[in-house]
Amino acid sequence: MNSKLKTKLIEIARTKYSTDDPSHDFNHILRVLSNIESIVKEEKADLDILIPAALFHDVVNYPKNDPKAKFSSDESAIVVKKVLENIKEYPRHKIAQVEYAVSVCSFNKGIIPNTLEAKILQDADGLEATGAISIMRTYASAGQMKINFYNQKDPFCKKRKPEALQYALDLFYQRLLKIKERCHTKKGKKIAERRTRFLLKFLKELEQELKGE
Repeated sequence: MNSKLKTKLIEIARTKYSTDDPSHDFNHILRVLSNIESIVKEEKADLDILIPAALFHDVVNYPKNDPKAKFSSDESAIVVKKVLENIKEYPRHKIAQVEYAVSVCSFNKGIIPNTLEAKILQDADGLEATGAISIMRTYASAGQMKINFYNQKDPFCKKRKPEALQYALDLFYQRLLKIKERCHTKKGKKIAERRTRFLLKFLKELEQELKGE
């Protein structure tokens, strides 16, 4: 993708994200884009597809405890399709592939994509759900949903199933620690494994602190 078109897409996308949800603001979008650019150094993928997919994959994002949350990725796919259709210099034959990548991006859908670009988008977005940044995002979302930091009786889900819509820490066991297993690319998996090690260190420290040590 030429730099002029990329800049145009970035500026369009920037206007469509608010600052109300720091977990899914435009900084998140730019980090996903950065993750993609890192992954494609080792994968022969089409940035014409990946760049708009990254920029608009969360353009519609309902809070995780909202009944409409399951429609976020599908509605985002509709938005990016309309945006690209209004940009005359964007290749028309690639719009459907962008739409597809966005529609299957969601972790909760559990879909294994059938295109390389969609797999890379999943990896790049997934990397935002592991490591140091994922801790920040988890607790930002907890504040937005007004849920507890952890279950006082069993913080680390040792005797119960995780309930991420009730306790923020449960998201570690429901999602954050699973990202490395869900990555499709070698580069994505390598990054996720390093970030997962940091999460485990965080959990160990937290457990000691909750014991009063």
